[in-house]
Amino acid sequence: MAQRKNLKIAELLSVFHISCIAKSLACIAAVLLLITLPATGQSLKIAKLKYNGGGDWYANKTALPNLINFCNKELSTELNEEEDVIEVGSPGIISYPYIYITGHGNVVFTSSDASNLRNYLIGGGFLHVDDNYGMDKFVRIELKKVFPELELVEIPFNHAVYNQKFKFANGLPKIHEHDGKPAQGLGLFYQGRLVVFYSYECDLGNGWEDARIHNDPEEKRQQALKMGANLISYCFTAN
Repeated sequence: MAQRKNLKIAELLSVFHISCIAKSLACIAAVLLLITLPATGQSLKIAKLKYNGGGDWYANKTALPNLINFCNKELSTELNEEEDVIEVGSPGIISYPYIYITGHGNVVFTSSDASNLRNYLIGGGFLHVDDNYGMDKFVRIELKKVFPELELVEIPFNHAVYNQKFKFANGLPKIHEHDGKPAQGLGLFYQGRLVVFYSYECDLGNGWEDARIHNDPEEKRQQALKMGANLISYCFTAN
């Protein structure tokens, strides 16, 4: 069992990190750190981003654990069952292939936060911004600090992120209704690579939460989890 687990982690590391080794010394450091995980009995983790500004960065408490469980069953990813929390300005951010940011309110990045996040993303990282209704007007400003030269664009439905194991012919699924607007999958592309996926007017993370919290139909929860699994898969296979 241990040998199979080590092989699985090695496979995940190889498909995610090979393309980024030549891009960044920070990314090389991350690879070296992650390669030690099998030897120490640890498994690969994903993380929630902690930010300043007063917004509830800690929202959707059961979302990532449920997504991890779904991915381990459906994708055989063998991710650690517990999420980590990482501060946006922490150098440890390079340890995570996927970082999730959500909330209902204000988001503030300092200049050093923005620089740290930019270096992480340029070096091969992936940020999933999940608008939890109320975050949008704040997070757009902060993303501009990270990539002032880039604009959020709608991701075409034929993009790989919608065509992993689970197919989404019409793009991002709508999980919760608020203003009657359609769900949109927006992205920031750096040198042709999708580095930020923004699930807007969707409440994707709410669909990952325990069923009792929002009482969503199981069909909606499955749509949300499958889309989330595609994002995780994309990090390792196409990013």
